[in-house]
Amino acid sequence: MVPDWDKLRAAAVEAAQLAYCPYSGLQVGAAALVDDGRLVTGCNVENAAYGVGLCAECTMAGQLRLSGGGRLVAVACRSGAGELLTPCGRCRQILFELGGPDCLVDMPGGPVPMSQVLPHAFGPAQLP
Repeated sequence: MVPDWDKLRAAAVEAAQLAYCPYSGLQVGAAALVDDGRLVTGCNVENAAYGVGLCAECTMAGQLRLSGGGRLVAVACRSGAGELLTPCGRCRQILFELGGPDCLVDMPGGPVPMSQVLPHAFGPAQLP
């Protein structure tokens, strides 16, 4: 399955514009292609207790599960203004869990597989 990166990036910008971010003012959106062809999106949801806010990739992971599951094939993250944003460490782990080492992530140099975004990742293979 070949990702339409323009479509993914546009969907991420659209999702970012729905973010709840009264504290940082940074709108973040994530969009992913699922292995069955679906597109799932998410936006950040901040909280006055900063540590309990949700990243866009987290809400996207919930949408993936709520809409039928599957595996992530490609992910794009953008600000509400369309700027490239890269997933934080926690979100890289979530993307690895739901997409595996071959899931492509849009990065400054172009899309790269999760195996390069999160080398030596902890995953199901490390569990007893």
